[in-house]
Amino acid sequence: MIKLVASDLDGTLLRNGAQQLNPQVFDLIRRLRELGVLFVAASGRQFPIMRTMFGPVADEIGYICENGALVYAEQKFLYQDTLPEDLAKEIMEAIWERDGAEMTMSGIYTYYVRPKTEEFRRLIWDYLKITCKEVKDFEHFPEKLMKVAVYEKEGIDRSYSYWKERFSDRCVVVTSGFDWLDFIPFGTNKGKGIRLLQERWKIRPEECMAFGDEYNDIEMLQAVGESYAMDTARQGVKKISRHRTDCVEEELRALIKKLEKEGNHG
Repeated sequence: MIKLVASDLDGTLLRNGAQQLNPQVFDLIRRLRELGVLFVAASGRQFPIMRTMFGPVADEIGYICENGALVYAEQKFLYQDTLPEDLAKEIMEAIWERDGAEMTMSGIYTYYVRPKTEEFRRLIWDYLKITCKEVKDFEHFPEKLMKVAVYEKEGIDRSYSYWKERFSDRCVVVTSGFDWLDFIPFGTNKGKGIRLLQERWKIRPEECMAFGDEYNDIEMLQAVGESYAMDTARQGVKKISRHRTDCVEEELRALIKKLEKEGNHG
């Protein structure tokens, strides 16, 4: 029986560039909880942003944030991974020097940015509606960083090899959507967060279901028995997943129906 459901956000629960969840998701999460199934949001996004996004059920779910660098559940942080300060600074300086590249830097509660263009500033503040702090240099940060992300509006695939060749010997370099790429500490991934929660909640991998679409979802999908790749997922993600779907909500409804039929009414 499924006891844990984890889902990526962008490209998975959030389709076609959406920045807000379908309100039906909250009802599905509540019903799953009544049936004894825990829901975990797993994303490259920052904790405060994810928590706000799940507002009506914010205190009823678990969070794997920053591609696994931060896990929050049971009203507390269970772990945090951070980049070495000198490496984070080198990555930020490399992004700053590269034409067409913008960046964000992730602390626990604060997103830091140093926009090169007004277009990127508007993207962060107006479209993504991210609360963040703008910095003037890379010398003095009030906290260690869990992640540095590079944004290239023309698509990250064109420069993925450049970033991987330059930094993959010192950290994980992974795509996180069409136009974003993340630099995170070695050993950090969503699968690490899933395994921590499985151990903490005494849930076996075969009792878990997960949904994803990007390469940063692979370890999470490999950590569960029932893995779902979105129909728009990368080929490598489809290859390692047991199932495909075009709608997470429909799969959750099917799971609820199955659990109710089995007599597990909560």
